[in-house]
Amino acid sequence: MMKFRNLISLALIVGLFASFTACTNSDDGKEKVSILYPNWVEAVAYSYLSKVVLEDKGYNVELTNLEPGLIYGELSKENSKGDVFLDAWLPNTHADYWEVYGDKLVKLGESFSEGTTGLVVPSYVTINSIEELNANKDKFGSEIIGIGSGAGIHRDTERAIEAYGLELDQITSSGPAMVASLQRAERNEDWIVITGWKPHFKWANHDLKYLEDPKGIYPMDVCAILSRRGFEEDMPKVADFFKKFNLTEDELYELMASIDDNGNEQGARIWYEANKEMVDGWYEN
Repeated sequence: MMKFRNLISLALIVGLFASFTACTNSDDGKEKVSILYPNWVEAVAYSYLSKVVLEDKGYNVELTNLEPGLIYGELSKENSKGDVFLDAWLPNTHADYWEVYGDKLVKLGESFSEGTTGLVVPSYVTINSIEELNANKDKFGSEIIGIGSGAGIHRDTERAIEAYGLELDQITSSGPAMVASLQRAERNEDWIVITGWKPHFKWANHDLKYLEDPKGIYPMDVCAILSRRGFEEDMPKVADFFKKFNLTEDELYELMASIDDNGNEQGARIWYEANKEMVDGWYEN
């Protein structure tokens, strides 16, 4: 079984680099921008908006979906096949990645400047603090619904379980699976606690609240835009675009809603056309 898993991992890595190579060797005459992104709703929104804008300006944009650790590792390489990552939660949530790779990366700007994380419950849940979870653990099925183990919020939630002595287990899933669990619970007003963060469209679509965190386990962050070394010199106009790229919470939720209604690329394009003057200013000014 271990050998089989290793073969699968090797095949995935080979496939990843084949994809990068195909992009690099494209001969359509356009300059190419490679954006790496995890399957997080805000990362999808940032990345597809960048794609439609830069393609409108004449670039060939390749999007590659990877786990965050692989993104940091790839961008840090001397001969990186990726160019940009728009959803680095710094300085706290992704601190472990930054400690390993930060000196080999360049911070261009911030896609969102007021990121928060924590444990989240529907507003009908009558507790207000993480310290109240143990007394109500049966109502939550002794579970905290989380996302992938590679996410910084997964690590912080393990820290919270230890710091507060929580008698609940973190269930590893994915962003979409976590939202689906939330929706199922809300139908009957069942109690549920999930790992949550802003920005995320669930705040626009659901009546939620953070549980108070008196021990300060969950930090505030920005969603930083990172690039490989040398990107600014290779593509100064595009690098300048990413330095100016920044969305407010309302703007981001509108973009997410458009993507949810119309699909990733078409939804991003519709929002771009409705906000063209502002977004074009990031590129042209």
